[in-house]
Amino acid sequence: MKEYQFSTEDLVYIHAKGISEEEVSLQLENFVNGFPSIVLDAPATVENGGIFCLTEEEKDFYVRYYEENSQNNSIIKFVPASGAATRMFKDLYAFFSAYNGNPSTIGKYPSVKVFFDNLATFAFFEDLKAIMKAANWDIDECLKNGDYKTIISFLLDKEHLAYGELPKALLKFHKYPNASRTALFEHFTEAMRYGKSSNGSASLHFTISEKNTKEIEHEVSKSRKYFSRVTDMTFHVKLSTQKHSTDTIAVDENNEPIRDENGNLVFRPGGHGALIGNLNRCKADLVFIKNIDNVVPDNPTNDYDSVTVRYKKMLGGLLLYLRSRVYAMTGILENKPSKDDIERIEDFMQNSLSIDLSRIKKGNFSLRNRATMLLEKLNRPMRVCGMVKNEGEPGGGPFWVINGDGTRSLQIVETSQINRNKPDQEEILSKSTHFNPVDLVVSARKRSGRFYNLEAYVDPTTGFITKKSIGAKVVKSQELPGLWNGAMADWITVFVEVPLETFNPVKTVNDLLRKEHL
Repeated sequence: MKEYQFSTEDLVYIHAKGISEEEVSLQLENFVNGFPSIVLDAPATVENGGIFCLTEEEKDFYVRYYEENSQNNSIIKFVPASGAATRMFKDLYAFFSAYNGNPSTIGKYPSVKVFFDNLATFAFFEDLKAIMKAANWDIDECLKNGDYKTIISFLLDKEHLAYGELPKALLKFHKYPNASRTALFEHFTEAMRYGKSSNGSASLHFTISEKNTKEIEHEVSKSRKYFSRVTDMTFHVKLSTQKHSTDTIAVDENNEPIRDENGNLVFRPGGHGALIGNLNRCKADLVFIKNIDNVVPDNPTNDYDSVTVRYKKMLGGLLLYLRSRVYAMTGILENKPSKDDIERIEDFMQNSLSIDLSRIKKGNFSLRNRATMLLEKLNRPMRVCGMVKNEGEPGGGPFWVINGDGTRSLQIVETSQINRNKPDQEEILSKSTHFNPVDLVVSARKRSGRFYNLEAYVDPTTGFITKKSIGAKVVKSQELPGLWNGAMADWITVFVEVPLETFNPVKTVNDLLRKEHL
């Protein structure tokens, strides 16, 4: 491709963002050449050993193991929380644009009818009612007269409740007898249930957008004050934003960089894969990762709540147990292991960690070289990922993937990474049995006590190109390898089946009417 010539002003602007000219040039090449598709070998299933399906006795064992051992480990709950709630209300936006004032036409919009029929059930109803009253509007009269557009305006517009502008973290999700709680608040309650350390504290890390920093800080302060009043716990909370150095350049249909009204190059956020740097700064033995909208009310009688806590402990216990075995085996490998030691460790790596050792086993290597190669495989960050049976939910899934060296590894793959024009790849995709609910617990601590540099385990070839129409123009952006996809491509990966009850996301506002959120 031709080399793009940046002006002196361009280079100053690029470097001010913390990006090198070489990085931008590589991004421009990616737009021209594209990213290679992931090569699927098979879906990860219970039957082929890609997903472990634990017995009830095994689950109980790992829950107990977590409860007995987690107190000696530092724990952080890591929550990506920068996403705006706009998509939650897409049906309301569509209805607003089309509504002609005739109340009978609402029947053509079933989801909108459900929304208004159940408006008083939502946790944000009292706030909506109050803000309308302050502006001399009666919400009940509006409902009676079919003045739905006024209600939608007060709910979504930035001049009022601004639910169409705010991040999901700040939306009131659940109603309680004395108050309603935001999604962010509910993550405090979860951390209290399974993230409590021996000194009675819990740690959370939220990744947020810069524009909402003050509002998030205020909500964190409110949550802390509440828990300091009703419990004896202390909460340590860190907020971080996506670094501008992870932004990627935007181009037009001809792969030429586009510019803003001031003549500056346009850069876009690099997607949630950019958060690997944020995660890299979480120095803890265990980090639980879960999306901001996947929470349920804090209620001891709520089956969804108790199931969530049980399986979080199970995943954490499994990781702690496996990590203890890995630590022991790396110690053996570093000190003249016998042939029996090597074979026992290889068996563990294949059957308990799903690591493909075919290249090592096929080679005629000495014991010393085998030990060195096994050490390299074991000395990596580790993750245990909950996987839910696929019942039609969108999202990535677990697969056996063929690596560049011909070996196989377990990966979480998005459909956008797959070449669906190839019949064999489409067939493998169609046979997938589980999907990824983003329910991970990870550990980046080495046996020495130091931490791995997570950015060294990213597969840079797993990024992807997105297109967005702005008026008559098409703008192409580039997303970095996803946080739990290519950004964790070279981790030790274990998939475990968890029940659907642990996955309760809020993708549309009407999801808040599901029984698990009431």
